[in-house]
Amino acid sequence: MRATTTTSRASGPTPNACPCDPVKGRWAEDAALEYLLVRGFTLVARNRRTPYGEIDLWLEKDGLPVFAEVKQRASNHYGTPLESIRPWKLERMRKSALYLLGREDVRVRFLAVLVSGTRAAWRIELVPLE
Repeated sequence: MRATTTTSRASGPTPNACPCDPVKGRWAEDAALEYLLVRGFTLVARNRRTPYGEIDLWLEKDGLPVFAEVKQRASNHYGTPLESIRPWKLERMRKSALYLLGREDVRVRFLAVLVSGTRAAWRIELVPLE
């Protein structure tokens, strides 16, 4: 099941940011987090690094840990946000989740939070990953 919302906000000028600048995509992660919190998710941690990679958002909902990957694209010129989540990325997310939880006997959910558009106007879509 996919959830989609269109949101727009007025914002000031975009700061200069190179493609390697983590601040450049921070607005999308902020928008994704706000979207999830309004829908009943609780934030556990943000941008947690493990030996296997980074978890963008570690949340909880209905007693289950939820690990979310946030992907933003201004256009589909280089592919959709979902297309950028490769199988190896999902495997790293799984390993990171197990590392952070410290156990394997817990049911876990993985989500892709896809942000399409720019800071001026965007759309968010939730896609379960498995």
